[in-house]
Amino acid sequence: MSDKLYPDKPVLLVDDEAPWLRSLSMTLRGTIGFNNIIKCSDSRDVIQILKNNVISIVLLDLTMPHFSGQDLLQMITKDFPEIPVIILSGLNQVDTAVNCMKLGAFDYHVKTVETERLIYSIHHALSTREMHDENLRLKSLFLEDKLEYPDAFADISTCSKKMRAVFQYCEAVAHSSEPILIYGESGVGKELIARAIHKIRSPNESWLAVNVAGLDDNAFSDTLFGHTKGAFTGAERVRRGMIEEAAGGTLFLDEIGDLNPTSQVKLLRLLQEGEYFPLGADRPRRLRAKLFFATNSDLTCQTAKGTFRKDLYYRLSTHQVRIPPLRERLDDLEVLIHKFVSDASTSFGKKILSIPNGLTGLLSNYNFPGNVRELRAMIFNAVSLSKSDLLPLDSFKDIICPHQNPGASGTLDSALTDNNPVTSPQNTVFPELLPSLEEAGHQLVSEAMRRAHGNQTLAASTLGITRQGLAKRLKKRPDSV
Repeated sequence: MSDKLYPDKPVLLVDDEAPWLRSLSMTLRGTIGFNNIIKCSDSRDVIQILKNNVISIVLLDLTMPHFSGQDLLQMITKDFPEIPVIILSGLNQVDTAVNCMKLGAFDYHVKTVETERLIYSIHHALSTREMHDENLRLKSLFLEDKLEYPDAFADISTCSKKMRAVFQYCEAVAHSSEPILIYGESGVGKELIARAIHKIRSPNESWLAVNVAGLDDNAFSDTLFGHTKGAFTGAERVRRGMIEEAAGGTLFLDEIGDLNPTSQVKLLRLLQEGEYFPLGADRPRRLRAKLFFATNSDLTCQTAKGTFRKDLYYRLSTHQVRIPPLRERLDDLEVLIHKFVSDASTSFGKKILSIPNGLTGLLSNYNFPGNVRELRAMIFNAVSLSKSDLLPLDSFKDIICPHQNPGASGTLDSALTDNNPVTSPQNTVFPELLPSLEEAGHQLVSEAMRRAHGNQTLAASTLGITRQGLAKRLKKRPDSV
C-alpha cells in the first residue's frame, strides 16, 4: 500500500474541543481518505501554522476562546486569500451564516447535521484551491516560458512551440485531484503525454493502462473493480482490479469514447463517489488512484448524438489536454526523422543511415493521417529496405505519391510537389520571356517558403540547401527589407 499523503497540501482543523477534532479527523479519513491533516485546538496558533505550512483548506470552529472563528476568518481572508475556509458551528443561525459568507467564508455548516453535505463542500473547496494553484502555475510557466519538469517529457521528441505549451499545461494540472482527459487523433502520442504527467505527479507509484474499446460491461467491471471468490461461475479466487493494483498511482483508460453505455454509468459513479464495488462485494472500496483518460473521438459530438453521457463528459472535462496532429507541427518533422532513423538503424543492427536532402520537404507535403506513429512506421520500413548507407526515398514516394510514374526522379522535383504527380524538369513550361537565373532563383525560394508555410528549415530542406544558405538568399530577394 502507498503512504502517499492525501491531499497533497494538508487540511487544517481548528476547534478548541479536542474530542471533536479527533472525531472530525476520523470522519475525514474514513469517508474521504484524508491522511494529511493538521489539528489545532488553540486559536492563537492558527496564523503561525498558516505561515509555516502550505494549507489546502481550513475547517474552522466558530465559537472559541482567545480568537473567535469570525476573527480568524477575517485574518485568513486578508493574509491568505487563496485558502478556502469552511465554518463549522454548533448553532444553526442564519444571520451568523450570512455574515460569515460576507466575510469571505467558502461555506457554513452545522456540526451535527448533514455529513454528506459537508463532504461535498470539502471536495468543492479542494477543487477550487487546486484550480487557483493551477492557474498560478500556468501563468508563471507561460510568462517565463519554462518547464519545471523537463525530464518528464524526455521520451517525446519535439521542438514545436505548440507541444511546449502542451507540456506547460500538463505541468500545471499534474497535481490536481480531478481526472485528466487527453484527446487527439490516432498516433499523436496520447499515452506518452499521460506517462509524462504520471512522472510529474507520482513517479514512484504504479502505472497501469487499459484500452476499454470493445470491452463489454462484465469485462470492464472485472478488469477495473476485480471480484471476490465465488462472485460468479469460475471465480475460484479473489482478483484484484486494476484500480486496486494502481493504488496511489495512475490508471490510464484509453479509447474512453468507445465505452459501452452500461459501463459509462459505473464509471460516472466511480468519479462522483470516489468508491467502487468489486464484483460480489457488499462493501465499497475507496478510489485512491489518479485516473487519466484518452480518446481520438469528438466527445462533444457523441454527447449530442446520445452515444456518450453528458454527465460523464462533464466529469471528465475539467482538465483537457489536446495534442495537435503532426500536420499542425511540421517543424517537428526533422527532429522526428532523425530520432526514428537512429532508432530503426539500431533496431536492425545497421550503421545509422544518412538522411537525403529533400526528405523533410517531401514529407512536409503529406497529410499524415496516422500522425507520428505513421511517420515512425514509414521510416522503419525505409531503413529495413535500405541496401546502402543512405535512406531510400522510393518507399516514401510510394505512400505520398502512389500514382507517380515508375522511375520518376526522387530529388528536387519530387520534393516540391503538392501531392501531385511529379513533373520532370524537361516538361516544365517556361514563359516566352525567360527570367534571368537570379529572378528564377528568387521565385523558387519564394515558392519553397510558401509551401513550407514560412518555415525556413523546411524550405531549405526542400531546396536541398542549408538553412544559412536559404537565409542569405532571402536577404537578396527584391521584396526583402
